Amino acid sequence: MRLLRCSDTGDFGLPEVFADDEMIPPYATLSHMWEADQEVTFKDLVDGTGKGKTGYKKIWFCAQQAKRDGLQYFWVDTCCIDKSDHVELQTAINSMFYWYQNAARCYVFLSDVSTMKQKTSDGDLEYAWELAFRRSRWFRRGWTLQELLAPLSVEFFSQEWKKLGDKQSLRQRIHKATGVPCAALEGAPLSQFSDKQRFSWIQSRETTVDEDKAYSLLGIFGVEMPLRYGEGSPSAFKRLEEEFAKLNICIQDLRLTDPRDDKKRIEDTKGGLLKKSYHWILENPDFQRWRNNSQARLLWIKGDPGKGKTMLLCGIIDELSKCTDKTTILSYFFFQATDSRINSATAVLRGLLFMLVSQQPSLVSHLRKKHDQTGKALFEDANAWVVLCEIFTNILHDPSSCNMYFFVDALDECVQDLDKLLAFLVQMSALSPRVKWVLTSRNYTNIEQRLQLNDSGTRLSLELKENAVQVSYAVDAYIDHRLIELEQIQYDQLLQSSIREKMQQKANGTFLWVSLVMKELKNALSWEILQVLEEVPTELKGVYWRMMDHIKQLKRRNPDLCRQVLSTVVTTYRPLHLQELCVLADLPDQGPNAQELTTIIVKMCGSFLTLREDNVYIIHQSARDFLLDEAAQSVFPSGTGEVHQDIFYRSIQVMSRSLQRDIYQLDALGYPVEQVQQLEPDPLAALRYSCIYWIDHLCDWSPNSSIYDAGVLKNGGMVDSFMRKKYIYWLEALSLCTSIPKAIVAMSRLEALTEVIPYQLIPYEIVITN
Repeated sequence: MRLLRCSDTGDFGLPEVFADDEMIPPYATLSHMWEADQEVTFKDLVDGTGKGKTGYKKIWFCAQQAKRDGLQYFWVDTCCIDKSDHVELQTAINSMFYWYQNAARCYVFLSDVSTMKQKTSDGDLEYAWELAFRRSRWFRRGWTLQELLAPLSVEFFSQEWKKLGDKQSLRQRIHKATGVPCAALEGAPLSQFSDKQRFSWIQSRETTVDEDKAYSLLGIFGVEMPLRYGEGSPSAFKRLEEEFAKLNICIQDLRLTDPRDDKKRIEDTKGGLLKKSYHWILENPDFQRWRNNSQARLLWIKGDPGKGKTMLLCGIIDELSKCTDKTTILSYFFFQATDSRINSATAVLRGLLFMLVSQQPSLVSHLRKKHDQTGKALFEDANAWVVLCEIFTNILHDPSSCNMYFFVDALDECVQDLDKLLAFLVQMSALSPRVKWVLTSRNYTNIEQRLQLNDSGTRLSLELKENAVQVSYAVDAYIDHRLIELEQIQYDQLLQSSIREKMQQKANGTFLWVSLVMKELKNALSWEILQVLEEVPTELKGVYWRMMDHIKQLKRRNPDLCRQVLSTVVTTYRPLHLQELCVLADLPDQGPNAQELTTIIVKMCGSFLTLREDNVYIIHQSARDFLLDEAAQSVFPSGTGEVHQDIFYRSIQVMSRSLQRDIYQLDALGYPVEQVQQLEPDPLAALRYSCIYWIDHLCDWSPNSSIYDAGVLKNGGMVDSFMRKKYIYWLEALSLCTSIPKAIVAMSRLEALTEVIPYQLIPYEIVITN
């Protein structure tokens, strides 16, 4: 990149070259309309000519304005690019959006807008620049679209070089003149707007060169491509659409989960985010040090189960989102041990990267280099961790990267490769002062040791006396908020006061305790509530035992049905849809009413489970730990191996019964899976989990279980029979579930299992292609 430097005399010399993007100083840019044969070129500056051109004056004014704004350097497209160098021109056009985006200021010179007073029809003088502003030719030029949207600061000047306003103060006028939404003018990520919307912004604009109408959109869509002047506008737009389609496919393949959806689900499940429950941390000295000290790049928030760490992190994200500009990106990830999709070290990198590239699509180039060759397997094969680490590091080194805040919740719920992840986080937190991290976890010694907190890291313990007091106040506010839900006491202020006081005494600074107890109080009569509160233990484990006792006291078969549901939900590798749970837990078949019955049984399981959009979740990781450990005798009377066995058998049975050719009735070979519309009712609704995970349950049942029946793998056995009859239909279903790469991993596990078990599986080679 070349930049002009303002001299002490107010003039400027030859552009200075900055080969290393890290060394580029703050600079201003000029956005203007070209006048034929009157623009100062790079050659003019080299030859010492050009001062006689009318375009020289606006460059001189730009230098003066930059100097007034405290900037020593500025950039002008006409004279900072050597257009005789084809390679440099290609690089410049592909980098243009980024150069404007990183500018400290962008000055728009409107040569057709004057601030001179004009006479009206009645002879009075008035300023008429507003009408001329909306009609300015600048709003109709192609390249000025990115010059409007890319920079954070865009200031408009008249032909007299008088400031008219900026992008924010004039946004309504700009919106009317361009049709660009105000949100985009205010700095919302352009990826939030549809392809159709962004293409519409260029339709009424003009370019001198036909192809530039497409090329001027490169930065708007976050893509790069070689320029081919002479190819014509249709060809250029076609290539642009192809590049953008590849970008979208890459992002779709990267997506394991959308952390924004996870955040909303978590907040909704916990009853919403209460500002009073987290606002205290914003004034906390440890948080302030992390926020304001460039050397403090990592903050670790640790605390016991139920202390509100996750909601605290959600609150921090929301508050920082309000006060950061478009030069800062927030990316976050929520671990969940009960969901195999989001409980590994690889998953967190995919989640963080997905949020990064969703907000700054230009960063996808770091993924595209390998994804174009490898496809989705890049993110899922045995080398995924190594590749993702490399990509992540390259992005943090990318000079076009914004300032970044990363948030990772519940490190203790990372089931796979936690040590690798902690080492990587330590390495990344020391990489750049532009990058900051907030991590949360329980008080685990191994995490503290691995994080190696020093001058660049800060620990914030929720059990520390000063913090514990603040958490207790936050829980008190949460109690006040939740008491509104007890309709039976709304008109008894004295009883409300007594209940509030009793809950504050027993909550012990634990949000989860309040949440669990409130569910029981809702079903109590008003005169029973205080008695219930007296009986409820103060420790979480005691509350869980109380919930188990309630289940055991249910009538008829209900305790057994609850055990079947709990054992299935705890053993499966992701949250189950109600239809999947009905099949895998072997609940009574009620035909059309099966989902309704399953819902009733889920609600009978105390507060261990919660429902959201017909998916069943364990209320908290501590509840899962309790069911697997303290309550294992009740939930798994014959051990977890038997549950894996049951899930495997039921999966094989439901797939053998239901899988069929062209289950989605597409009537076409090679139908693009991204164009498939889910049917209603969905024939795969009860099968999805089984199709993806049946081999995992077989593997987790077999090696360590005394009840394992090795005959299921022999010739003519259950697996052999399923493969011979339903193998192709199974692959088709996996494709519809967008899980073909998972099949490759699963078949590898199955092959490894046959080497352990002394039976030969299926005497023919299985080949899977993606």
